[in-house]
Amino acid sequence: MHALIVVGHPNAGSLTHAIANEIGNGIADSGSENSFELADLFAQGFDPRFSQDDIDAFEMKAPFPDDVLAEQKRIEAADTLVLVFPIYWWSMPAIMKGWIDRVFSNGWAYKDIDGEKVIKKLNHLKVHLVAIGGAGIGTFARHGYFGAMKLQIHQGIFDYCGVEVATSELLLLADGNDPEEHVKKAREIGAAIPAKTTKRELDMVG
Repeated sequence: MHALIVVGHPNAGSLTHAIANEIGNGIADSGSENSFELADLFAQGFDPRFSQDDIDAFEMKAPFPDDVLAEQKRIEAADTLVLVFPIYWWSMPAIMKGWIDRVFSNGWAYKDIDGEKVIKKLNHLKVHLVAIGGAGIGTFARHGYFGAMKLQIHQGIFDYCGVEVATSELLLLADGNDPEEHVKKAREIGAAIPAKTTKRELDMVG
């Protein structure tokens, strides 16, 4: 099993990066047949801006830009996708949202037929979401973050393309939570990913 771990944080020494790295280590430790690639969007200089070239590709009037094609190939080479990100304004950072805007485009992630029918094209793919937040669990629950995340991200993005959200983790820094414990848990999250992916593959074969 091969996982693509996508991280959206400008600081390579951040907790977000530490968690992403430990998820990768957990995947690698779970068996020699398992591997991962870390896609650091800031380090690679990914441009999240949806340009005229992206509009032309979205309208299927031109090929996808080269950097978008490269990201699509990385996803195609993976059995599962892991997104690790800090919560900015109750959502993911702009660079990760822009990555989704540009990469998960019409014609590749789905096909919009005259605005009447949508064909989901990524039914084979699973995604694991790991969000890092600064507020306490009470604040998130009280203001409906969990429902908002499911509506905006689970349903609004991934279900639209046929991608199954296998797991969705929220790691919080408030309420006395120890960042080191989150890093330890990240390794456990990574170790569990191959089994979940293998189950999906067996279900499809059966």
